[in-house]
Amino acid sequence: MVDNKLRNISFSPPDITDAEIEEVTKAMRSGWITTGPRTKEFEKRIAEYVGTNKAACLNSATAAMELTLRILGIGPGDEVITSAYTYTASASVINHVGAKIVLVDTYPNSFEMDYSKLADAITDKTKAIIPVDIGGKMSDYNTIYEIVENKKELFRPNNELQSFFNRVIIMTDAAHAFGAERNGKKCGQVADFTCFSFHAVKNLTTAEGGAVVWRSDIELDDEWLYKQYMLYSLHGQSKDALAKTQIGAWEYDIIYPAYKCNMTDIMAGFGLVQLNRYQGLLNRRKKIIEMYDKVLLPLGIESLQHYGEDYASSGHLYLARVPGIEEAKRNEIIVKMAEAGVACNVHYKPLPMFTAYKNLGFDIKDYPNAFSVYKNEISLPLHTLLSDEDVEYVVDTLKKVMKEV
Repeated sequence: MVDNKLRNISFSPPDITDAEIEEVTKAMRSGWITTGPRTKEFEKRIAEYVGTNKAACLNSATAAMELTLRILGIGPGDEVITSAYTYTASASVINHVGAKIVLVDTYPNSFEMDYSKLADAITDKTKAIIPVDIGGKMSDYNTIYEIVENKKELFRPNNELQSFFNRVIIMTDAAHAFGAERNGKKCGQVADFTCFSFHAVKNLTTAEGGAVVWRSDIELDDEWLYKQYMLYSLHGQSKDALAKTQIGAWEYDIIYPAYKCNMTDIMAGFGLVQLNRYQGLLNRRKKIIEMYDKVLLPLGIESLQHYGEDYASSGHLYLARVPGIEEAKRNEIIVKMAEAGVACNVHYKPLPMFTAYKNLGFDIKDYPNAFSVYKNEISLPLHTLLSDEDVEYVVDTLKKVMKEV
């Protein structure tokens, strides 16, 4: 029996141990705190974990997505498709490079894009699709690849790299999905490019941070691509600070006026320890999800299914839908949960509901399925600092609140 005394349960605090603190302290004492040996080691370890030849670490998944679009040469006159049911970063990067954002509704009663509508959205201007691995569950890439192959005759490459693919390029927003698997492959091995987040609320955190990996099975020039990410992330400078410390190696060139979004060794040191702990963190998330499912699914609550015969998510979010309620009642439940000491959230408010996207011409009426999912969705706390007793308190509180509203 759970102790129902009022608790204070945060939504998603970082899981930091003395080991992370010690490694960050070592980085600070080393005298090398910006991009350096720890960042390069973290890149190597990420690539090994994912199963790709290379990884490029940056200061966010947003930077990883934007730089990928820029390296691909996507810009004005092009179109890029993503989901209407996602965080703004999935779409804002399309706007940043000057391309047109094309939003696709979700499949009915699903958090994933409606793939039939995705197929219909592809035109001769489409250069890329940004699937969203929401909650940490990988999208249906077999279907996505089948769609782009069927639409291959529409593709109009603008440069050599686009010609190499000779089809719409798949660049995944996998901010939630580091460590997920589907059909025997890890997230990062399937999409052409995969962008991860290591933000403070993510399963594996570096406080702020991200990384991009790309497929190793299609003969991309790994060294050339990696160099592009390094150039784009550090002002287009031909040598990073580490290379410039070599004797007589101060001189460098600026290849083009680029950006500033590199990862630091302080962040990478943090990440290296998190990566050492990561399997244990994933296991704990799975246990918490199973505890939630055992109590909530029999009540009729619908949840993103994280685990199945051929897939396992990273268990990043517990996305619960309360049947038969509208937006106002969902919001009332969240307030009452907070009053009982349980912080909840919503993932996500569809993009067409925000001012920025309304101003771009989007209307939520065109995305009824996304709105239907949103209006009764509640994200429950899911993190590795939750005790079994905390989880029991969350579900008992939710059951009580649902009876009250």
